[in-house]
Amino acid sequence: MYAVIKTGGKQYRVTEGQQLEVEKLGVEEGDVSLTPVLLVDGDTVVSSPDALAGASVSAKVIGAAKGPKITGFTYKNKSNNRRRWGHRQHYATIEITGIKKG
Repeated sequence: MYAVIKTGGKQYRVTEGQQLEVEKLGVEEGDVSLTPVLLVDGDTVVSSPDALAGASVSAKVIGAAKGPKITGFTYKNKSNNRRRWGHRQHYATIEITGIKKG
């Protein structure tokens, strides 16, 4: 059985016991409930919103991680306009503890 969940504007295919990094959830550590977009159990595919109303995916936040540093530089010619910028994304590491059909 696997599910497709939506979190942080992205969708992930998850199975029970899997660990993955998702965008920061706002929870330091503990249990989190995620809403599935799709559930597949063998030949059965559940994708309609009314059938997914009782379904849930439970996960446990294990820790935090940081992505790679991304740097950039912009300038405009002949005007002494220069800007250096950087970004480093924060992630939450979660472990899927259960998938419930409902």
